[in-house]
Amino acid sequence: MRAPMAVKRAAILHLLLHLVFFHVAALAGKRPIAMVRRRQGQHLLQEKATLLELKRSLTLLSPSAPLLADWNESNPDSCGFTRVTCDWRRQHVTKLALNDMNISGTIPPLIANLTRLRSLDMSSNFLTGQIPAELSNLRWLGVLNLGRNQLSGGIPPSLSALANLFYLRLRENRLSGPIPAAIFKNCTDLGLVDFANNNLSGEIPRDTDTSGDFCAYSVFVLNLFSNRLTGKLPRWLANCTYLYLLDVENNRLADELPTNIISGKQQLVYLHLSNNDRFLSHDGNTNLEPFFAAVSNCSQILEIEAGALGIGGLLPSLLGSMLPPNMSHLNLELNKIEGPIPADIGDVINITLMNLSSNQLNGTVPASICALPKLERLSLSNNNLTGEIPACIGNATRLGELDLSGNALSGSIPSGIGTQLENLYLQSNRLSGAIPATRLAECIRLLHLDLSDNRLTGEIPDKVSGTGIVSLNLSCNRISGELPRGLGDMQLVQVIDLSWNNFTGPISPQLAVGCPELEVLDLSHNSLRGDLPLSLDLLKDLQNLDVSDNSLTGQIPVNLTKCTSLKHVNLSYNNFIGDVPTTGIFASFTYLSYIGNPGLCGSVVRRNCQRHPQWYQSRKYLVVMSVCAAVLAFVLTILCAVSFWKIRDRLAAMREDMFRGRRSGGSSPVVKYKYPRVTYQELVEATEEFSTDRLVGTGSYGRVYRGTLRDGTMVAVKVLQLQSGNSTRSFNRECQVLKRIRHRNLMRIITACSLADFKALVLPFMANGSLERCLYAGPPAELSLVQRVNICSDIAEGMAYLHHHSPVKVIHCDLKPSNVLINDDMTALVSDFGISRLVMSVSGVSNTADVGASTANMLCGSIGYIPPEYGYGSNPTTKGDVYSFGVLVMEMVTKKKPTDDMFDAGLSLHKWVKSHYHGQAHAVVDQVLAGMVLDQTPEVRRMWDVAIGELLELGILCTQESASTRPTMIDAADDLDRLKRYLGGDTTVTFASSLGFSSTIVEDIDD
Repeated sequence: MRAPMAVKRAAILHLLLHLVFFHVAALAGKRPIAMVRRRQGQHLLQEKATLLELKRSLTLLSPSAPLLADWNESNPDSCGFTRVTCDWRRQHVTKLALNDMNISGTIPPLIANLTRLRSLDMSSNFLTGQIPAELSNLRWLGVLNLGRNQLSGGIPPSLSALANLFYLRLRENRLSGPIPAAIFKNCTDLGLVDFANNNLSGEIPRDTDTSGDFCAYSVFVLNLFSNRLTGKLPRWLANCTYLYLLDVENNRLADELPTNIISGKQQLVYLHLSNNDRFLSHDGNTNLEPFFAAVSNCSQILEIEAGALGIGGLLPSLLGSMLPPNMSHLNLELNKIEGPIPADIGDVINITLMNLSSNQLNGTVPASICALPKLERLSLSNNNLTGEIPACIGNATRLGELDLSGNALSGSIPSGIGTQLENLYLQSNRLSGAIPATRLAECIRLLHLDLSDNRLTGEIPDKVSGTGIVSLNLSCNRISGELPRGLGDMQLVQVIDLSWNNFTGPISPQLAVGCPELEVLDLSHNSLRGDLPLSLDLLKDLQNLDVSDNSLTGQIPVNLTKCTSLKHVNLSYNNFIGDVPTTGIFASFTYLSYIGNPGLCGSVVRRNCQRHPQWYQSRKYLVVMSVCAAVLAFVLTILCAVSFWKIRDRLAAMREDMFRGRRSGGSSPVVKYKYPRVTYQELVEATEEFSTDRLVGTGSYGRVYRGTLRDGTMVAVKVLQLQSGNSTRSFNRECQVLKRIRHRNLMRIITACSLADFKALVLPFMANGSLERCLYAGPPAELSLVQRVNICSDIAEGMAYLHHHSPVKVIHCDLKPSNVLINDDMTALVSDFGISRLVMSVSGVSNTADVGASTANMLCGSIGYIPPEYGYGSNPTTKGDVYSFGVLVMEMVTKKKPTDDMFDAGLSLHKWVKSHYHGQAHAVVDQVLAGMVLDQTPEVRRMWDVAIGELLELGILCTQESASTRPTMIDAADDLDRLKRYLGGDTTVTFASSLGFSSTIVEDIDD
């Protein structure tokens, strides 16, 4: 019994000790709990004050209700504020969602007082200013979304202190500067990074940019779309196992296709690389297979955007099996991809968009495309595809856009073409036959239909023209018949272009009544008859009306003045009669809108409108007029005979005096040169009323016609388009230049005709036309290498005269092949001085002179030939002409225009030639030119290789970015002269000139 009692006592003692312990602990804990509660209350008051101050810094745009009405002092609990979230114990603000509130203002730094904030979303507002660096104090912050605002400045590097950050979205702002590398190093949980649509520059941070471990491998979304980033893709992306989206479109990156980065990425869905400076495929931009092999292992990928990168090579023959079947979007436009489209492309059964346009693809359109059940957009435009459009194309039942334009497709348009089409572009092919009426009429969604520049025949079906089309272009075909009645039922149409066809009959008044949205109406170059409908005045939005080259009659409707939007009217070459209106919108149209209408009269066409009384028609009047005309003719004959005899005697006397060496007043007889006078009427006669048959060229300021003067001289009449604001200044400038220069390689002026509403230059006619025409004419008129060198030398001599030997220095400002003319013996003459600058030297200082009208607002060149410094606001200089000359020289060798579609996304003619100059020059030389030398002897081949190398080097040197490093035109002319002598057999010629040409080129070839 004693043992159990001892146990009971011990248990009771133990229980008492526990009770005492808890009682003491409770007494001891009362003060700390109270202190904690007081501190929590102070913290809540501080957060409330911060929120109220934040509200005061913001403004609600277009308020329909008070901004954050319950954010006020009377509300005791800040955790109850709208768009505020606190933790479960309501002790701290953890989430602030002020997105999509239409508010403006700046982000106050005091927001950093919300120290327990885990999510801050102020996106889709109108916030300005910079991102506060103080946000780095929000150490618990995991989500930061400030996208779609107007924030400026840089991304604060202090954000790298946010160790818990996993969602960072700053897209669609005005942020600039580099991306802080420390963010990718320190924010170890960073998963989503979205900086799209800003002005960020520099390189994407790489692991070599920071010391220590690079901790960006958790990134699964990297969106840097539309910035100004340069360099290469960072290689740490290859370690991002869960990469879901990579978007670097619209930047300035230059790299190889990211095969290693995407390899094995099972989570990758979106890969967007388009529109960067220059990407290359493997093996020197010739092999696409490794890239698509890596894509085949990305089983979840849906979209590949790789357009305008400059990548080259052949599409893999098994491309269809290499692309994951779930892929829906493939864009490879604007590249250098060659060869045929793989036949198994139809295996990608889920694809909705396929864009292979603007490449160098050949072969036919594979019929397997018809088997793509989900295909919505197919673009194969601007390639070299041949054959017919697959008849089964209608099997692609979801096809909404079909673009096969700019190829060499033949045959007819398939009668089974898809009925869901919204956009159909088949222009610039060789299609023939009639337009398939029934199937196209079923395309109730059709908005844009362009079948222009083909060989289509037949008539336009009423059903086609009666659909809800917005734009209809059937120009440059052989379509005949009358304009369909359905043309007047197109309620939504904005553009109708039926020019250059064989339409007959009248223009229906219903056309204007039923097309209220019409902006462009072009019916030119047909055989339409009848009057212009008076109902055209109903087209309030009409901007362009062209009915030229038809057989229209009647008077010009004066009520067209109601079309206040009308900017361009061309009624030329018809049979209109009566007065030309001059009021309202007609006040801005010149005679060019009416030429070729002999029945028109008025001040615009400089033809008086005679009002003949009835008695003019009487018999008596006719008899009197006949007698008077006979008498007048007799008198004029006598006067002409007498004048002829006197002039003959005078000329004989002058010849006798000159032969005997007689002196008049002690000086030799001097013949003073004067420009012959020519009237507007003489030019009208010389060009057959400026007939289109006499039109030999058009330019930015007017047209050039071939004419024959009364003395039989063949001339070129350059008529200025006075609608252009700069045309008068261009005319004055060209006259000022041409009267000052004399050189065998510069165009001379015969005379000029200047009236208030008509201005023309009369120049010698060049039967060979422009250098552009000769260069791109094609066989059998291909220019040989010797001819090309001679032409370049002629141009250089002419430009050297303008820059260094002319009485007044001339800066041409628009040197290009279309402004160089070739005469009968293939001599080149520089022409078109419409925007030239004259440089006067005053006390040894050269000043650009604006002789005549100011040219301050005139363009300084043509796209592709303009030197880079002009784009930064520099004044025109002779070194700018040197740049244009360098582009021209490279174009002569490569037969590639600087505006060729291949030169995009940062690639230029200069960069392309320079990248192939060392060891790969054959890749840029015109293939026709290269073929001319194949049958020559080895010695001639060596000479041609040297000549081509020298021309390419000259082009590269003349087009250097820095103007100061370019040679002068004298230097260029000297070296081209040596090159001409070298090709002529002078083996003593060297090329180590002031241009810096290296003679090692010759040595390498000789070796």
